[in-house]
Amino acid sequence: MSDDKKAPGRLRLVEEFVNTLDLDDGVDGLARPADLVDWLASHGLARHDLEVGAAGLKRAVELREALRAALLANNGGEPLDDAVIATLNRIGRRARLVLRFDGRGEALLEPVSDDLDAALGRLLAIVHDAMETGQWSRLKACRSDDCLWAFYDHSKNHSRHWCSMDVCGSQAKARSYRRRKVAGATGARPTKPAQS
Repeated sequence: MSDDKKAPGRLRLVEEFVNTLDLDDGVDGLARPADLVDWLASHGLARHDLEVGAAGLKRAVELREALRAALLANNGGEPLDDAVIATLNRIGRRARLVLRFDGRGEALLEPVSDDLDAALGRLLAIVHDAMETGQWSRLKACRSDDCLWAFYDHSKNHSRHWCSMDVCGSQAKARSYRRRKVAGATGARPTKPAQS
């Protein structure tokens, strides 16, 4: 995907974090603790010598999937359930985010430590900032159940539903067409597809 199609500024980090799991190809970029450290360090969220164990990796994956659920909600999906909200709140508490002012007098949310929880907290601070600027609602997850890829909706009316109209959008439209054809051939009343 070209850079002009990705989320703007630091919100791109959240988009890329969610996309460390590619459901279509079955590739998880955070399969091992070392993968997580490499990803966080290469994106400027942690040091290369960060120590992460299995429990830390589990927290990071829980955050990734909670963010994906939030992006699905941004795309007209189900409202966030209590478990997702609890995960986001738990990880936020562990990050111990505090309000700090930079040299220009700008207020920033930043973690007080430099561990894994702080790195995950930096992602949550980016989400907070995106909510404040109105960009958050444009970061979505593809409605295709076998995709769920995070993408930034650059459309004027915020109406994109799929990461790619050429792939996921076309497949969804073809499935909807086939359902209507089958329903028409059997005389059954067509039902509204869950994801169109």
